[in-house]
Amino acid sequence: MKGLIYKSTGSWYIAKTNGGKVFNARIKGVLKIDGITSTNPIAVGDEVEMELENELEHTTTITSIIERKNYVARVSPHNKHQHHIVASNLDQSVLFATLKDPKTSQGFIDRFLVACEIYHVPAIIVFNKADIYKKKELEKFELLQSIYEKIGYKVVLASVIENKGVDEIKNLLKDKTTLLSGHSGVGKSTFINTIFPELQLKILEVSEWSGKGMHSTTFAEMFDLPFGGRIIDTPGIRELGLVDITKQELSGYFPEMRKLVNNCQFNNCMHFNEPGCAVKAAVNAGTISEERYISYLTIMESMKENDWS
Repeated sequence: MKGLIYKSTGSWYIAKTNGGKVFNARIKGVLKIDGITSTNPIAVGDEVEMELENELEHTTTITSIIERKNYVARVSPHNKHQHHIVASNLDQSVLFATLKDPKTSQGFIDRFLVACEIYHVPAIIVFNKADIYKKKELEKFELLQSIYEKIGYKVVLASVIENKGVDEIKNLLKDKTTLLSGHSGVGKSTFINTIFPELQLKILEVSEWSGKGMHSTTFAEMFDLPFGGRIIDTPGIRELGLVDITKQELSGYFPEMRKLVNNCQFNNCMHFNEPGCAVKAAVNAGTISEERYISYLTIMESMKENDWS
């Protein structure tokens, strides 16, 4: 029988069949070593084949994973040489970001977008907490909106607490499987609670001593949306390490650079200080934003030559 993984708690998984039956499922031993290099062989969003183990206790054994259409991975929090699959079989991702309390850096946003580009997952950026933005933050939002919409990303200004922008976000989520992500403290759990008041996900205040959000979610979990579609809530991510990518490939995951790389004088141009670089010329001409180019250089600098190459 087929099932869809809704939650992982380490050794057990919660799976739901097409008919809506919910089972506690576990892996058949052989799956753990069957050519899977990530720290978690099964992820939320995976479709699996299961065999009934105990009908009274609603337990099943997972015998195989149906091939994924895509997934998003990050560097494992426990082993920087392995990756951890965050979620699979996604139609899109939504990054919750804030310009104040806590402030989401543009570098983090760009790393997230690169991760989505690597795995062919369309991304949407929601800037939440508009209710506390002053003139400075609103001007910053307009700048960022202009940068990201110009290169093809949807950008939404919202105040979940005041119910502004919520309907627009719901329309974007309808009938799709969406990964919700972002630092802790940006209002992701508040948003989920407005859709599912019965869940009452735990919300932790932004810690005053650091200005950073405290983790309120431990495991990724999928929920069926009442208006159609599913969302996958993920633990608040402090750092999103990129995997499965070399320095040479990085510019291909910046859509505005991807269009120009074939115009560079050298095939292996890294867009740093090489002559005849079309990307640098576009930055100088203002057609590629300087902020995005700085993000590119910063990500490049953080990548070791042998990481995931």
